[in-house]
Amino acid sequence: MRVAIAYPPLKSDKGVALLTQNRQFQWFSAPTYIFPVVPATAATLLKNAGHEVLFLDGIASGLSDEEFDRRLKEFAPDFVVVETKTPVVKRHWKWVDEHPYKVIMVGDHVTAMPEETMSNSRTYAIIPGGDWDMALVDFFKGDMHGGVYPFALKDDISGLPWIDRDLVHWELYSRRNGNFRRTPGTYIMSGRDCWHGKCTFCSWTTLYPRYRVRNWKDVVDEIEMLVGKYGVREIMDDSGSFPVGEWLSSFCNEMIRRGLNRKVRIDCNMRFGRLGPEDYALMRKAGFRLVLFGVESANQETLDRFCKALRVEDVERGCRWAHDAGLDVHLTFMFGHVWEGPAEIAKTVALARKLLAEGLASTLQCTLTIPYPGTPLFKELDASGNLLTKDWDEYDMRRAIARTPLADEAEIKRAIRDVYRGFLQPRALWHRVTTTRTLFDIGFYVRGVKSLFGHLFDFS
Repeated sequence: MRVAIAYPPLKSDKGVALLTQNRQFQWFSAPTYIFPVVPATAATLLKNAGHEVLFLDGIASGLSDEEFDRRLKEFAPDFVVVETKTPVVKRHWKWVDEHPYKVIMVGDHVTAMPEETMSNSRTYAIIPGGDWDMALVDFFKGDMHGGVYPFALKDDISGLPWIDRDLVHWELYSRRNGNFRRTPGTYIMSGRDCWHGKCTFCSWTTLYPRYRVRNWKDVVDEIEMLVGKYGVREIMDDSGSFPVGEWLSSFCNEMIRRGLNRKVRIDCNMRFGRLGPEDYALMRKAGFRLVLFGVESANQETLDRFCKALRVEDVERGCRWAHDAGLDVHLTFMFGHVWEGPAEIAKTVALARKLLAEGLASTLQCTLTIPYPGTPLFKELDASGNLLTKDWDEYDMRRAIARTPLADEAEIKRAIRDVYRGFLQPRALWHRVTTTRTLFDIGFYVRGVKSLFGHLFDFS
């Protein structure tokens, strides 16, 4: 079977689509490209099963529509697999209807609302859930009939192969990524997806309702291969939350034993409240550079309504523990909640700027609250009449789509810009200057300045 895993170009005056394997979609003025681990695993599994595979990312490759279509036509696929997300699903319906291929759609939006896509486009089949890479292999073993396939999670992901990085053109994603201080960099996933898995706004809880991890030794083996074969200098583990407990300590000690802690830097997603100072110290010794935490809000009511299982007072303490261990801390904040007014927004802005000024956060990211279909947050706001629209094009983080107590949604974007301007506070700038040690740091900060002004423009 000839199978193309494809991302059609999505040209827009809003910027570059941040789509590949992404939890929160945005149009970026200063583009960043996330290596799509699950689609890349799908390509590898299909190749290993004897299929001919084309991995064609028209977004990261910067292809024109004409060049993308030419390459796809030249490959002559029997099936085309397209990962979609709410803000671009209507564009993908249009693309499907304009092309003669049998298209299999995957992703969180079609997992939540499969019949909608079947009714609004010529989509041949939908494979829901996060384990669609493995389900795709099963699809081609069966009768390959059209329609919506049942949601299924595998009990074990320890047998997944290492990604064929050459097949999926890993270099396209190796440098233009805001997380990487050292390049070339790449992504892996040690687990699917988050051991908390209860945040009501997260669309990936619908894809991965159960947490599963790979064997820690297999992950270290893969890292060693990436360093030795491809010269990778930094690796982002894109598990929703990196494994903790005995798994984490075994992983760290093996990284140290093999000397990989001196050759590569590791970044990961983590949650406050699970690790102590000694854990962060071990991670730093093992080669970790960056830990990413979702804060979302400085208001306890918001954290509770989101089922974050987080206390506001844990944020500064956790940041300090990670910072004191020598780790860079990246934080995410969300604005535009139905129950937050000006006072609550100001509280979150103040916390974010304080953490930047004190050097406890090295970088951060702000987003508008987007309740994706399928999430508990979407269901809550839909039932209460607080969704302003169900035009999926509007779910692209360029406007508030939930009713808020604010007189003008411009107040939300103003708050986001105020947070980003926190990078320009004298104390924050001083921390950057005094922690600059290498040419990698200088290059990272130059890229960071470009991203900063890009974000200010995105939320203008």
